[in-house]
Amino acid sequence: MKRWIAVGAALTLGLAACSDPSAAPETSTAEVTWPAPDTKLDGVKLTIWAAQNSNTVPKAVVDGFQKATGATVEVVTVPDPYEQSVQTKVATGDKPDLAFWQPTASMLTAINARTNLQPLTGAPWLPSLDPALRDITGLLDQTRYAALVTSPAVEGVYYNREVFAANGITATPKNFDEMVKLARDLKAKGVTPFYEMGADRWATQWWVQVQLADAAKAGLWDRVNSGQEKFTDKTILDTIKTYQQLIKDGLFNADIKTAKFEDQGTALLDGKAAMVVQVNSFFGQLQAKADTATLDSKVGFFPISPSGNVGTFIPDQSNALVAFKTGDAKREAAARQLLAYWMGPGYQSFVTDRNTVSLQTAVPSPAGVPKALLDVHASLPTSVGSMQALAVANPDLYINLADMIAGTMTPEQVAVATQDQFVQLAKAAGYLK
Repeated sequence: MKRWIAVGAALTLGLAACSDPSAAPETSTAEVTWPAPDTKLDGVKLTIWAAQNSNTVPKAVVDGFQKATGATVEVVTVPDPYEQSVQTKVATGDKPDLAFWQPTASMLTAINARTNLQPLTGAPWLPSLDPALRDITGLLDQTRYAALVTSPAVEGVYYNREVFAANGITATPKNFDEMVKLARDLKAKGVTPFYEMGADRWATQWWVQVQLADAAKAGLWDRVNSGQEKFTDKTILDTIKTYQQLIKDGLFNADIKTAKFEDQGTALLDGKAAMVVQVNSFFGQLQAKADTATLDSKVGFFPISPSGNVGTFIPDQSNALVAFKTGDAKREAAARQLLAYWMGPGYQSFVTDRNTVSLQTAVPSPAGVPKALLDVHASLPTSVGSMQALAVANPDLYINLADMIAGTMTPEQVAVATQDQFVQLAKAAGYLK
């Protein structure tokens, strides 16, 4: 499930194997043609790369597209760690026609979109998308390279409704400080306020990023990208210190150092913890453990930031697809056609099959989508971008925070290590000198 991990070695490999990433895109201004979704493609074979948690996502679309066009589409599962595996394969010249890919600026840079990906300029489904989501992600230097197919993940708080009710909590917190006060009140009553998965590490960064939502809205990541501000400066360092202090104050599970992702979901569902700061993939785990009726009665969601209920969006690889430049014009056109089918005539059956939130104003979400997921989606229009969405590089913040939890790094050391790697990655990508 580690969908937001950094890509240091693979990024350097990928960029070294390609042309200068800072060079102007070769095809961003070229005309992009879009075949009709039902154009016949007898004899054409397409390959889609997917991760272990996204390889079943396209099933309904692939079935419908093959029947409509005569094409053959193969979904190939690339082993985890997915992002590094894909980058290594692409760097050696191995490319699919399409692939699931995190549609953020940092990860489009990591895959060297300008050289490796087809621009999706003038995509025919864009007018049908919810205007609030149309340009939320998938763009690099104002060129569209990724097609958003499902609702982007949001960092926020999943909570157990029954635990809240049993402790007389009738309203969710209105800002970060209110949430911490609520947590202290719960601890005083013998309830574990928060549950963290220190052993699996990758979610630790959400605690820092939700605290940075207001700063992100005010241009934090632009300043970090240009070198005007650093991870070691007060804005980011203070959030790391706050996270550590909350842990020291006993507001988290006692087994925080050894707890894993699977434990986190079980703890929230069973009421052994009141709240979890997580993203959409966490709710996917809950859906595997309980039916929609149970989830609607037990689990709620609210976005959080220092100033209020502002979410932090972080699209992952299961949310979007990219189309590669393979050198075969017919297959490249067919790949664009598949995307046009997916987001066109195939979209209603897709969201119904996946029981997921619709991104299109004219296509209703299925009746069985859990309320918490609808609340997550509803928070998107006012959400701000995460580090992964707005920074030009994605350093190993989560690893360093996990080391802090384990007691092997201080907040200051976390900030220094993260800043050093950010500079290294940003320079490799041509964004810092």
